[in-house]
Amino acid sequence: MVDSDRIDALFAAVPPALALRAGLELGIFTRLGGGEETADSLGAALKVEPDRLSRLLYALASIGLLEVEDGRFRNGAEAAAFLDASKPTYRGGDHALLRELWGADLLTAESLRQNRPAALHDFSDAGPEAAAAFSRKLAPGGVIFGRHLAREIDLSAIGSVIDIGGGPGTILVGLREQRPQIAATLMELPTVAAAAPDILSEYGVDDVLVEEGDITVAPSVCRHDLAILKAVVQVLPPDQARRSILNAARCLAPGGEIAIAGWGVVDDDRLGPPEGVFLNLTFLNLYRHGEAYTEGQYRAWMSEAGFRDISRSRLADGTTLFRGRLPG
Repeated sequence: MVDSDRIDALFAAVPPALALRAGLELGIFTRLGGGEETADSLGAALKVEPDRLSRLLYALASIGLLEVEDGRFRNGAEAAAFLDASKPTYRGGDHALLRELWGADLLTAESLRQNRPAALHDFSDAGPEAAAAFSRKLAPGGVIFGRHLAREIDLSAIGSVIDIGGGPGTILVGLREQRPQIAATLMELPTVAAAAPDILSEYGVDDVLVEEGDITVAPSVCRHDLAILKAVVQVLPPDQARRSILNAARCLAPGGEIAIAGWGVVDDDRLGPPEGVFLNLTFLNLYRHGEAYTEGQYRAWMSEAGFRDISRSRLADGTTLFRGRLPG
C-alpha cells in the first residue's frame, strides 16, 4: 500500500533548514560557544527582541541543534562541533550564499516556463559593487575549502599555486595556513579581481598575486605546481568548460597537479549524488548554460588535457574533488 510519508517528509524538511540558516545568520551558535544563555541575554547581545527570538531558539532546540534547561540555551553536540564559527570544523561559512541559492530554487518552475534563468547571475556582466558583494559571500567558505584541500593534497612539494576563478581568493588563505611560503596567484575576471585585494587584506593576507584573465580564453602568464578550479567548470557551457580545463593544464609546470572541485558534479547515471542532482536545478535559475557535468565528462576533458592518474573523491564538506597530474 502506498502512503504519503515520503512527500510529507520532504515538506517537513524545509522549515528546519530555514531555522538553521536563520541561526547561522544571527550568529547564535557562535555566540553561545561553550556556554549557555537565556533568550533575554542572547537577545540583548544580538540586538533582537527576546520574546521573538525565543521562538527560533525553541525551534532549534526541537531539532537538537540547541539544548534547553530552565530557560537557558546551549549548543547541542553537533552545533558545538560544526556551527560555531570559532571552531576549525565550522560548516556554516556559506550561509550568506544559501540565501541566494535557496531563493533561486523557488524559481525553478518559472525558469522552465520562461526558458531562461529567473535569477540570472552573470559574472562577466557584474559591476564592481555587485562583484565585491558576491565575493564577500564566498569568502568564509573559501577559507574552509582551502583547509579541506590542504588536508587532501601533499603540499610539501608545492612551490606555487594558482586559484583559477577563485572569487575573493580566500581558498588560498585556508590552503596556506600551514605552509605560507607557497607562492600564490589568483586568476579572475577584471571586476572580481579588483575586489580581491581588499577582501584578502581583511584576512591578513597581502602576498597573493592577483592576475586578470579568463581561463576559457587563455592560461595564466606563469606556470605553477598546483592549479585549483573550485566551482568554475560547473558555471560554464560545455565548450567553455572543456577549454577551461585545457587552459588550466597550460598553467602548470611539468608534473603539475590540478584540483577541480564543486558540488555541481553528478554520476554518469545522473541520479546522484543528491547535492549534484539538486544543484543542477539551482543552475537552471542562475546561469544560461552552466550545469552539473558527469564524472565521465570531467574525466574525458582531463584526459584530453593530458592529465594522468585521474581520481574522484569527496571532501569532508561534501565537495566532489577531481585530481590529475601532468607527466613530469
